Amino acid sequence: MVARHTPSNRRQSLLARQSTWGFLMITPWLAGFLIFTAGPMIMSLVLSVFHYDLARAEFVGLRNFGHMFGWERMEGQLTAVDPRFWQSLGVTSTYVLVAVPFGMVGSLLVAVMLNQRVRGIALYRTLFYLPTLVPAVAAALLWMWVFQPDHGILNTILQHWLHAGWAFRLAHLPYPPQWLQSTTYALAAFIVMGLWALGGPRMLIFLAGLQGIPDEFYEAARMDGAGAWKQFRHITLPLLTPAIFFNLVLGVIGAFQVFTAAYVMTGGKPGNATLFYVLNIYQTAFERRLFGHASALAWVLFAILFPLTLLQVKLSRRWVHYEGAAE
Repeated sequence: MVARHTPSNRRQSLLARQSTWGFLMITPWLAGFLIFTAGPMIMSLVLSVFHYDLARAEFVGLRNFGHMFGWERMEGQLTAVDPRFWQSLGVTSTYVLVAVPFGMVGSLLVAVMLNQRVRGIALYRTLFYLPTLVPAVAAALLWMWVFQPDHGILNTILQHWLHAGWAFRLAHLPYPPQWLQSTTYALAAFIVMGLWALGGPRMLIFLAGLQGIPDEFYEAARMDGAGAWKQFRHITLPLLTPAIFFNLVLGVIGAFQVFTAAYVMTGGKPGNATLFYVLNIYQTAFERRLFGHASALAWVLFAILFPLTLLQVKLSRRWVHYEGAAE
């Protein structure tokens, strides 16, 4: 019996060929994902239940996690919690709570400023974006010079140009600031350094969102007598909420993963005041040779970030406005 090539059969054959070619096209990416992303993730999950120091591997179950939270029992008593875990989590959380809002507001203000129709605006945008092209290590070395307590540019400005000693004494803070050498100022120095990237990708996303807002909205608002602030509050901010939400999610994830600057500038010192969470993971693995414990730390970070991101997505339904979305 001769098979009939009905339209249905030809359509199925075409879909099968398209699927085959589609899978072939994504094979390089899929191989890279399995080898360099999924593979290491699975390996770290396996290592998290082992004590592994390159010399030997011993199955310890959940002991690596128990040591962080004080769940592990030795001779019937709960062991002390890992102080480095809680210290690094506290440092990183403080950084996230302060640096992310400051960075969001600063990047938005820069984007609004660079959205003006003035001569040479392309040059200004380029100049604001240039600092983000500096390699992270080079930027860290530059900021070490800025924060140098005796001859650094920041203390020179505070002492000789602004004569700001009275403000520090009024706040009962040590003066002149020792910055990276002081437990009082070290974390604040990293927060200040975070403002270095105000003109970076976050600003570009805000700028793209601003340019996507139709001018007709502002013209109608001006005809109704709305000033600049009311236009910004009732038009710009609501229509910019998708960009704000996107930057917020990526900003929180990025702030939880601060590493390069802390590794180069302080190594977690002084007194673990700059012991960021990812730096603690690195030191636990490659300096203390506790690869199993470091893997457990990494999965705890995932357990923090994943629900936090889901929470942000769920809460976004209450305040993010998508143009054309049903009410």
